[in-house]
Amino acid sequence: MPTPAPSAAEITRIFALQQANQWDVKASTADQRKAKLQRLKSVYEAHADEIVAAVRQDTRKPLAEIRITEVLNVLGNIQRNIDNLDAWMAPTEVATSLNPADRAQIVPEARGVCLILGPWNFPLGLVFGPLAAAVAAGNCCIVKLTDLCPASAAIAGRIIRAAFDESEVALFEGDVGIATALLDLPFNHIFFTGSTRVGKLVAAAAARHLASVTLELGGKSPVIVEDSADLEKVATDLASAKQFNGGQACICPDYVFVRPEQKERLIALFGSRVAANLYAEGTLNKEGIAQIVDPRNFARVKGLLDDAVAGGASIAVGGVTEAEDLTVHPTLLTDVSPDMQILKEEIFAPLLPVMTYDKLDDVISYIAARDKPLALYIYSADSNAVAKILARTSSGGVTVNGVFSHYLENNLPFGGVNHSGTGSYHGHFGFKAFSHERAVYFHQ
Repeated sequence: MPTPAPSAAEITRIFALQQANQWDVKASTADQRKAKLQRLKSVYEAHADEIVAAVRQDTRKPLAEIRITEVLNVLGNIQRNIDNLDAWMAPTEVATSLNPADRAQIVPEARGVCLILGPWNFPLGLVFGPLAAAVAAGNCCIVKLTDLCPASAAIAGRIIRAAFDESEVALFEGDVGIATALLDLPFNHIFFTGSTRVGKLVAAAAARHLASVTLELGGKSPVIVEDSADLEKVATDLASAKQFNGGQACICPDYVFVRPEQKERLIALFGSRVAANLYAEGTLNKEGIAQIVDPRNFARVKGLLDDAVAGGASIAVGGVTEAEDLTVHPTLLTDVSPDMQILKEEIFAPLLPVMTYDKLDDVISYIAARDKPLALYIYSADSNAVAKILARTSSGGVTVNGVFSHYLENNLPFGGVNHSGTGSYHGHFGFKAFSHERAVYFHQ
């Protein structure tokens, strides 16, 4: 049975509790914060099977995928904060230019009371990762998961209530009305993962209180296949990327540029890779690919496919959609044009348009003329070509000769730029996202 939506009075009560408690939490020591993180890790690990079942119920993701992204990844993130917290909390000594005898430090301090708004595509992983960073940085937090994943929200609520007092961390379930009510409150920092459209609304709400924000958004992440690329690797990577969570990832490749003479081979290799990954005797193994999250998003994805085909696009691989269980088969489209909706909005599904190019400069100009993407993927053995692309484009991150690696490497910041996001996190960068770098000067 769904948890009743909280009342406005309940939201206000808990927010007031956290505002009053924030100074004690801010003053906590590294050992105290590590103890809280260890408690969160223990509770989360104890609920691992329930987490897998809940996310499976909400998304039909493959079980192994859920265990990696929603359990093991979260536990690893929490442990990473525990292992590094002493170093991250330590003040950084800086040289003084006013008087060499004086001292100056940069001291990381908690932002205060934070709001974490999570997405539906990784409903727990993209909430508990930021939460671990926020707790490590000494903040109080209110968490709101998407209403599209009610089972995931319910188990998240049980975990948070078992690990924290509500005066430090609390979770609210409910629809968009609850999120709107939360955004009316004067939080010190808001961490949002989701679409660019909603990100603009969150940024506008934060501006009313001059709250700082971290916006993890998305956009259309291009793939550039340069002449010297290994096409077998390209096809293998693209097939796996579009299978992962059914293409519903903010860093998923959204369109591909390839040379005309390489196109047919790439299509053939992609098709054979998809067949090997997901099909047996021509039948799709639905245990191997997530469904589209809900009927509204399924209709949106089918609309993109139908609009492209009506506009002259050709289905080179796949093209099958099954409304009864919200399944979209991995699909490669050719003969696409920039006026089609599929090249205007983020796809968030296992559809992949392919365009051809004659000169690398044309690809660079196409990407540079559009909103800056969250990810850029370059396949090339030519270091000069890679350097040219990097110099003349902008994106949140880049992986060369692979996919997702800039996201998976926790020693790198992960985040977008302009339309694809504001700020970054992961590892130390997550701790910094939830911290203010305070300048402290000591006269002798």
